[in-house]
Amino acid sequence: MTEFLSKLLAPAAKGQHFSPHYHRLVVPALLLALVVAEPTRAVVLPTLSDAFWQVAAYVAATLALFHYLSEKFDRNGAFLHTLMRHRNLQVLFASFMGALPGCGGAIVVITQFVRGNLSFGSVVAVLTATMGDAAFLLLATKPYDGVFMLVLGFFVGLISGRVVDALHGDDFLRPAAKYNEELTSCAKANGQPFINAQGRFWQWAVIPALSVALIGSFQLDADHLFGLPTGTTELVGAALAIVTVTFWALQREANTYESVVGEDPKCQHAHLFQGVAQDTNFVTVWVIAAFLAFELTIMVFHIDLAGIFGEWAPMLPLFGVLVGLLPGCGPQILVTSLYISGTVPMSAQIGNAISNDGDALFPAIALAPKAALVATVYSTIPALLFAYSYFLLVEI
Repeated sequence: MTEFLSKLLAPAAKGQHFSPHYHRLVVPALLLALVVAEPTRAVVLPTLSDAFWQVAAYVAATLALFHYLSEKFDRNGAFLHTLMRHRNLQVLFASFMGALPGCGGAIVVITQFVRGNLSFGSVVAVLTATMGDAAFLLLATKPYDGVFMLVLGFFVGLISGRVVDALHGDDFLRPAAKYNEELTSCAKANGQPFINAQGRFWQWAVIPALSVALIGSFQLDADHLFGLPTGTTELVGAALAIVTVTFWALQREANTYESVVGEDPKCQHAHLFQGVAQDTNFVTVWVIAAFLAFELTIMVFHIDLAGIFGEWAPMLPLFGVLVGLLPGCGPQILVTSLYISGTVPMSAQIGNAISNDGDALFPAIALAPKAALVATVYSTIPALLFAYSYFLLVEI
């Protein structure tokens, strides 16, 4: 039994071991305390349940489909290598990679720029086009808006990259140091891709969770449909939300800004559902943070945040853009969560999606800090332009 449990809780990457001192464990402990406390239970339980059934379930399903298609159609990176040999397609390629949900495509472009394979305009294009993990959240909850943002990001990135290359040329701000790629490696179990408890959890849970989520989306009562006592689905959803947060908390120590707001490193030989689990748990944590911050603020201080934001409507596009300047996907997921809940308008979402660089900004700062800084400044210009254009043309 001991051996089984140690395999089940095996860390997802080398050097990641469970420690009772993990600061992240404060998060699930706090959620449990809020559920137990009588004054907050009525607000926290439905919030956690909605975060699992209406967000995490859809995000996991979307991620599973995305990772499956990625592995099936470009397993060996042939698409990448072909396009890198054609200079006139570099910015187009970078915009496409940035428009892909998640941060993987943007990180690929950053590393290829440092290696000398892509232009600086490609860096601007990918950082402008990328929406990071917030794209999965938006696609899962508001698919039409999600597709709109991906298409908009692609074209804004393409235009921005072309303009920057025309102004500066291919090698502008390219660092002299060579990039040495280091892949996080995990041992395969009996020749099979690595997967641990959180991967198994979502491998087994994604279909049932998606089924319950669809029932709720069609405005049906899952408790009545399955003959369960009233409130069972809500209680189970809240419990599963805390489970996903706990998996995230055990993944690694939170001792840096990046370890809190960025994705956890993934293994080179990870199972498809291992990546699904890590990204879904990360997104869920930030969605819960956004939802609870909103609901508890209203409950404790009797403040109507939506009304306050309505009074400051002209500042909301700027708010979205400024949050987008923060490295990491966490703050961007928070803005998207506020948009999904109707607290901030589409203009703020547009400004955030174009200005934010997701987790790609971390390797960019480490490998080419000057290029990262200038590219971020360049991506801010179209973010302000398109956010306020939408605000003036549509929302006023």
